[in-house]
Amino acid sequence: MTSPNANVNQSRGIYLLPNLLTTAGLFSGFYAVVSSMNNHFEAAAIAIFVAMIFDGLDGRVARITNTQSEFGAEYDSMADMVSFGIAPGLVAYNWALSGMGKFGWLAAFVFVAGAALRLARFNTQVGVADKRYFQGLASPAAAGVIASIVWVGTEYQLNGQDYGFIMGLLTIVTGLLMVSNFRYNSFKEVDWKGKVSFIVVLLIVLVFVVVASSPAELLMAVFVLYACSGPITTVRSVKKLKLEHVVGDEDHDADFDSKKDTANSDQTVDAASSKTEQK
Repeated sequence: MTSPNANVNQSRGIYLLPNLLTTAGLFSGFYAVVSSMNNHFEAAAIAIFVAMIFDGLDGRVARITNTQSEFGAEYDSMADMVSFGIAPGLVAYNWALSGMGKFGWLAAFVFVAGAALRLARFNTQVGVADKRYFQGLASPAAAGVIASIVWVGTEYQLNGQDYGFIMGLLTIVTGLLMVSNFRYNSFKEVDWKGKVSFIVVLLIVLVFVVVASSPAELLMAVFVLYACSGPITTVRSVKKLKLEHVVGDEDHDADFDSKKDTANSDQTVDAASSKTEQK
């Protein structure tokens, strides 16, 4: 006969595989901070992108293996705060902002605070927001903007301190985009299980070749263009731009597009698994 205590202990267990991937992402973010402190900025930038890979895997592995849990969702958010909030902010500070005095560390703090607010807002809107769009720039994408700029700068042997003011403005703007109401495509409508033509497979191979030849430049172009796509998408989807379309504490953006209301009426999202799906 099984004792009640055995069931309690079993329910308190932690799933190994998804949390192992989350820990790997957390380690990558911490490694980025340490590398930037030692002036190894290229390694720091690459570590942030490695953290993105683990961040994309942990939630999907949890859903595939049916190992979602509230603990995993919360742990994932904490790891994201380190990898996509603190790490990019400190990497930007150590590379270009440390010589800018108060402006430098305040710019880095704006980014860190923006990431924290972005994650907190998402966690309170699970199951409510339109899955087709992110409200505000996702924290991994914001981290990608900063990391790719630092990576390109180190590849071209640029002294970040010479561009401290420009980097500070970019860091502040990226941080503010995370807490904005601009809509960013989540690409969740793409049918990854569907069939494609041979031409599409060939194009994918060519993309991998281009990425392998110039990863830093291509990643910077992709993430910067994606960061700019939010304001463009928002302006194109509203009849008249209002303050709540840019910033505010609205729980929804019903004035954006009537199509979204139809999509929301059919949505049912599991909170524990959704938290790891979009940051």
